[in-house]
Amino acid sequence: MTTTTSALLEPALSVRQILALERVLAGEPEVVAGAAQLDRSVRWVHVAEAADVGVMLTGGEMVLTTGVLLAGDEGAQAEYIRSLHRAEAAAVVLGLGRAFPAPPDVMRRAAERCGLPMVVLHRPFPFAELTEEVQSRLVRRKFAAVSLSEAVRTALTGLITAGAPLQRLLDEVASHSACPVVVTNLAHRVLATAGERPAVDDVLRDWERIARQAGGSEGDGWIRAELGGRGERWGHITLCGHRGDTATGRLLADRAAEALVLHRMLGGSAHTWEEQSAQDLLTDLVSGVVPARQLLPRARAAGLPVNRRTFVPLFVRGCDSGQLDRVLRLLGLSGLVAELADGASAVLLSLARDQDPDALAAHFAGRLRAESGAPKTVVAAAGPRPDWDDVPAGLREARHVADAVADSPEALALPAVVRLRDVHLRGLIRLLRDDPQVQSFAERELDGLLRAADEDLLAVLRTYLATGRNKSRTALLHHVSRPALYRRLEVIGTRLGVDLDDFEQAASVHIALLAHDAQQR
Repeated sequence: MTTTTSALLEPALSVRQILALERVLAGEPEVVAGAAQLDRSVRWVHVAEAADVGVMLTGGEMVLTTGVLLAGDEGAQAEYIRSLHRAEAAAVVLGLGRAFPAPPDVMRRAAERCGLPMVVLHRPFPFAELTEEVQSRLVRRKFAAVSLSEAVRTALTGLITAGAPLQRLLDEVASHSACPVVVTNLAHRVLATAGERPAVDDVLRDWERIARQAGGSEGDGWIRAELGGRGERWGHITLCGHRGDTATGRLLADRAAEALVLHRMLGGSAHTWEEQSAQDLLTDLVSGVVPARQLLPRARAAGLPVNRRTFVPLFVRGCDSGQLDRVLRLLGLSGLVAELADGASAVLLSLARDQDPDALAAHFAGRLRAESGAPKTVVAAAGPRPDWDDVPAGLREARHVADAVADSPEALALPAVVRLRDVHLRGLIRLLRDDPQVQSFAERELDGLLRAADEDLLAVLRTYLATGRNKSRTALLHHVSRPALYRRLEVIGTRLGVDLDDFEQAASVHIALLAHDAQQR
């Protein structure tokens, strides 16, 4: 954050701060009542001797008086304090000497009952100096607040116009507020965060309890603004532990809320942020760049049950994330869903320890095919993970299985839930596909067909080997007669320089073809 922005975020002038000004200290101020309310914000300083001064105020003023019109009338003194209280004045400062040689007990007691800070000045003090000092400070701060408001609005509008993602907008808000920023839906589930990662993790560690208890208390630095439009609320943005004054924090939260509402309206989908939150978390889990333990607060804040649970990592092909999320809700299962790369979606189920993970995964896969109407949907699963730290490895295993299945021909029969044990050699080749020696082996073995670029012969070879060299089945799948298939197999053998009836030579070609297909994928 720049020095200018930091200065703007200093606390606004309170009664306590005004009393600490050098000019005020020269008057030897003494707080005689309402000491617990010295942190009230002062909107203006007003010099007034009128007994009915309350009718002239609009709230938040520090009233300066010598009390010349109140001397000798205790009823007027008490009413004077009550009128300031009704007008919501910030404080009253009484200069001793001209009308009162000592703090009047009636005013002091009335101020204490009302909770109104009352200050007396023991030495003569020119009120004009105080009003000039405070007014100039307040005007500068008001101008600074307007400048900050426009700067934040301009920055956020520029980001939206440039098509920046939600995270970029939140990073900008966090840079101005110097505290964690959290966006939630109405159920307090975290959709996005910004700020320094250690501070954000501290906030998320026990998010739901903290959000419900402190979310409405701006006195604790938690400043929240509603997100919504067209008569509908759908979330909140919260500045967590904002160290500046409440007015500045409110300004920042309001500008941020305006920008986020506009960003969401322009983004189209009503569920984009929820999906993005799950996608970011699952992407970080799969990548392994961030240790799983550090991602646990985010998972908990996103609404995923994590205490005493069993996690089932899945990767699904042939079905969009909306259908996956709908089936999860239909089955009453807890989990996160996100579409990642290559048309595959990651699903992380969170089950109670007494639930059967294999049975529920199979039930989920069956219901998914029934609901989506896509019988070719592939559900790949890793073994259940009772320890959160093992979830990233489980997700990578499930993705590996899904990728290996993607290389399989349609003729290959697959179970409802595909696991590592079901992909056999195909899975191993998928892992080794980027090895230069494997690539060289595949090119060398298949050179005769690849140079000819005959995709039809490659397809016949692929089916023939996948069916265990079953010629009848291969002919049926390719809609050709057996004599025609024999001629094609003969051409393939000639071009490759192999005897496909020899098991070892056929196995070598099969491995090369699996490697070639994996590389193409």
